[in-house]
Amino acid sequence: MKGNTMADSPIVHWFPGHMAKATRMITEYIKKVDVVIELLDARIPRSSANPVITELVGQKPHIVLLNKVDLADPKATKEWTEFFTKQGITVLAIDSKSGKGNKKLISTVERLSKPIIDRWVAKGIRSRSVRIIILGIPNVGKSTLINSLAGSAATRTANKAGHTRGQQWVKIGKNLELLDTPGVLWPKLEDQRAAARLAMTGAVSDDVYDLEHVMKQLLNHLLTNTPNILVERYKLKEEEMTDVDTILESIGRRRGCLVSGGVVDFDKARRIILQDYRNTKLGTITLDKVDEEPYYPENGEDTQNG
Repeated sequence: MKGNTMADSPIVHWFPGHMAKATRMITEYIKKVDVVIELLDARIPRSSANPVITELVGQKPHIVLLNKVDLADPKATKEWTEFFTKQGITVLAIDSKSGKGNKKLISTVERLSKPIIDRWVAKGIRSRSVRIIILGIPNVGKSTLINSLAGSAATRTANKAGHTRGQQWVKIGKNLELLDTPGVLWPKLEDQRAAARLAMTGAVSDDVYDLEHVMKQLLNHLLTNTPNILVERYKLKEEEMTDVDTILESIGRRRGCLVSGGVVDFDKARRIILQDYRNTKLGTITLDKVDEEPYYPENGEDTQNG
């Protein structure tokens, strides 16, 4: 992980070409399927969403899945579910690891695809399996969900004529086939708060972001929204809860993150807190709020606010 950087440097170091490449790939994938499933991290539904998916989906059935609900705040998940529903988007809250929500997902796909099958029948087209795609960023649980839906005896068909080499179809039901695709990362780099939250949840590789800035955002979020969690987890005193720098130093000392001379190893302390967050040692926390606006800091403006 990188050390200190200037405040006007990006939190996540990525390249614009990745977004363009992701868009091209998604466009090609969507052409091949009947139903599009968008898999989001329930902790960061906005930050983990591809801003161009709705546009590319067009008139095809579109399902949004809020995954990892076991790691998210239940109240916030309910608010996000209502948010998508109001936009006319079918949304389900699931946990791909435990399989929670799988049956409802299958029945929802079957319901949404019925008009498609009816059109085939009306036109005299020989019925085929309904083709589905699950789009999601890395580490959002796509592979876990696909394996869970397919079962241990996943039927992966051979490459089909007319399809890009290397793509495979997974049978997940009598009349359902899933296009197995790699996870595509599309961080909205203009919104550095979203980029930081992708880093917090592990969606971005740990060697491409600024650890100091990411942890300032996480600590600021905790201090602002759930200070009691910090106090309980790290046994902090009231006078140590004044700002994120004091909190970090206090946690570092309590957890023995010291080098010669009794100086705190701040990076080690940051990693301990980050792992505690990812492992829900800090509770179930949703970082994205429904009523929150994207954050685009000006050059030189500190991006620590969470």
